[in-house]
Amino acid sequence: MTYSSEVIVKDPDILGGMPVFRGTRVPFKNLLDYLEGGHTLDEFLEQFPSVTRAAAIAALEHAKELVIARTQ
Repeated sequence: MTYSSEVIVKDPDILGGMPVFRGTRVPFKNLLDYLEGGHTLDEFLEQFPSVTRAAAIAALEHAKELVIARTQ
């Protein structure tokens, strides 16, 4: 299993510290915006080929765990 801390990083020198997928300049927020807008994960991955499917899924799984933990 890949953990979010391995795929999402914050670096003040990259997009002002916005959380991005490791090794890219693609903000995690972009993935959420795509999904919120009704687009599929495949469409996101086509637009941002530097993000792997495994990284996107790991980040979403971590976000899900955080939401569940906060509501319990």
